[in-house]
Amino acid sequence: MTEIADILSLELGIDKKYINNVVKLIDSGNTLPFIARYRKELTGSMSDVVLRKLFDRLLYLRNLESRKEDVIRIIGEQGKLTAELKKSIEKCTTITEVEDIYRPYKPKKRTRATIAKEKGLKLLSDVILDGDFTEDINSYAEKFVNPEKGVESVYDALSGAMDIISEVISDEAEYRKWIRKFVRDNGLIETTGKSEEPTPYEMYYDYSEPVNKIPPHRILAINRGEKDKVLSVKIKCDMDRIIEYLKRKCLKNNPVTDIYIEKSIEDSLKRLIYPSIEREIRSELTDIGEDSAIKIFKANLKALLMQPPIKGKNVMGYDPGFRNGCKIAVLDDTGKLLDTAIVYATAPQNDVEGSIKTLKELVYKYDVDVISLGNGTASRESEEIIARLINEVKEERQKELYYVIVSEAGASVYSASELAAKDYPDVNVSLRGAISIGRRLQDPLAELVKIDPKSIGVGQYQHDIAPKKLDQSLKGVVEDCVNSVGVDLNIATPSLLSYISGINTSIANNIVEYREINGKFKSRKELLKVKRLGAKAFEQCAGFLRVMESSEPLDNTSVHPESYDVAKSLLKILGYSIENLKRGELYDIDDRVQKIGIGTLSEKLDSGIPTLKDIIKELKKPGRDPREQLPKPILKTGIIDMNQLKPGMKLTGTVRNVADFGAFVDIGVHQDGLVHISELSNKFVKHPLDVVKVGDVVNVTVLSVDEKRKRIALSMK
Repeated sequence: MTEIADILSLELGIDKKYINNVVKLIDSGNTLPFIARYRKELTGSMSDVVLRKLFDRLLYLRNLESRKEDVIRIIGEQGKLTAELKKSIEKCTTITEVEDIYRPYKPKKRTRATIAKEKGLKLLSDVILDGDFTEDINSYAEKFVNPEKGVESVYDALSGAMDIISEVISDEAEYRKWIRKFVRDNGLIETTGKSEEPTPYEMYYDYSEPVNKIPPHRILAINRGEKDKVLSVKIKCDMDRIIEYLKRKCLKNNPVTDIYIEKSIEDSLKRLIYPSIEREIRSELTDIGEDSAIKIFKANLKALLMQPPIKGKNVMGYDPGFRNGCKIAVLDDTGKLLDTAIVYATAPQNDVEGSIKTLKELVYKYDVDVISLGNGTASRESEEIIARLINEVKEERQKELYYVIVSEAGASVYSASELAAKDYPDVNVSLRGAISIGRRLQDPLAELVKIDPKSIGVGQYQHDIAPKKLDQSLKGVVEDCVNSVGVDLNIATPSLLSYISGINTSIANNIVEYREINGKFKSRKELLKVKRLGAKAFEQCAGFLRVMESSEPLDNTSVHPESYDVAKSLLKILGYSIENLKRGELYDIDDRVQKIGIGTLSEKLDSGIPTLKDIIKELKKPGRDPREQLPKPILKTGIIDMNQLKPGMKLTGTVRNVADFGAFVDIGVHQDGLVHISELSNKFVKHPLDVVKVGDVVNVTVLSVDEKRKRIALSMK
């Protein structure tokens, strides 16, 4: 444990005492969101991002230690463990290094070397490899000719001996480590390809790039091309340099035996070492590509989930379509379904007049404020209908109506899900998508947690990433987002509750069941009456659940129940009453805190400064939503067409996706434009995420428009 703490402290640049504290908290069953929010004194105020990095690295290092113990035990059971070998294993810093050392002791399938040993050729290989033999090797090899064992001649005996030597060379950990590094530093990824049909991989048909310089997104693109059987991929390297290295290590300056060792070196490298090293490096590159893609996916997903909700608005969810019509769902300002409809405004029916009439009736009847339009099939055509609807509503009723284009990625997945059937058992499957599109404008987080993150459409090469690896990473992002915002205990769905710290799917369902039987929760304490929600779960979840109806005003804040006494004592010292808190009358709290001093307050209240600062921040604005500080979606009233775009035109848009090579921006023409990484800023940009994130509202200039290929080049310079 001590050694692992030292490694983590060095790698993360964090004081060892905080590392030890975090590890103890994790091992005691505390969740990362809980540790990040409510144990800041013990962690040195580590963020949830740093905590997850620490957690992942902790798991790896513990697995490494476990593997070392296994290998030492197995080699010991074979009676081959020496003090030097044990020390070498203990010094390993990666699982790959451990496996390299274990390779000679690992039970093997029948190889050419094991077959040669069965034929009694081990002694001959030892004699050659030792390099002390000076007599006629052919005469000596005659002793090993044994037709009954399949050794028909001297040639067979020497060939078998060289097979054993090849495997000995291949199993040497020192050689593999050197060769692996040499290939990493000097190798070239080379791809060739051919297809009679156009493919996305044409740039890779005759392509090469240094292994140590290839960008992550290109690794995944090449992998996909290989998987699709369009590309052939190899890692080329200067084999002569590697052979020279192996000769220096293996040859004994004995012309009698060196000739056989040389042949074994060439065979070992070509047949055993290089194919294995090439696979390892391809696997390492894939890990790099996946890690980078996951990092981008996580950043995009977090930005999407944390987009500010549109509160206090009645919304019309509009799921566009052609043959089966456009599905409409009207929701009140709490997201409750008021009405549904299907209009056939697009081809083949083209009932524009009837559709406008139906839509207007719904707008007037339910006082709709904003239309949430899905960006899928028939979105462009539907946008024209909506623009006309907005104009007519303004002329007839002087009512301002707006619309927002939202990503409908995952809406169809949700519509057909068991969860959607439970949410809306009496609503047709085809209309559930429109509800989702409307609700994801009202509260993106609450709605999008119902959908598998991979289906939300903000990833890069997500289908090329190991599913388990991606799922675990994205689940962490959703957990952090849900817990940083908090949820209303009396309206939260099971899918939202299940992401709260300390609450699993079973407990989430129990909470909703309790609520349905007993009515709304009247306090956080009442959670302890929920089946299977014990003291530990309560400790982990209570601070993230809001109870607006509670007589205890702190129940509608992120102040944890364990700190209620501190919060109330603080109010008293600062000269406030509970009534002041209830009425939100703590406008000058910062001034009062400053007069006394945060350090003095910390001592008086026997509370850590980080926790005290969080309590003060929460008391200033009870139940605040951290998303409210972010830029709101652009509300539109009209449209522009792609053919209206001209180079030099200045526009405002919303960042829809971020990739390694740039950002895709929605400028309202139903085709996102690309701001290449070189056009994101006048300064050097290492990665697009350093400049923009999903949901950002940005000013752009049109550089070029290719209507045929539907490509728009934009600049933020």
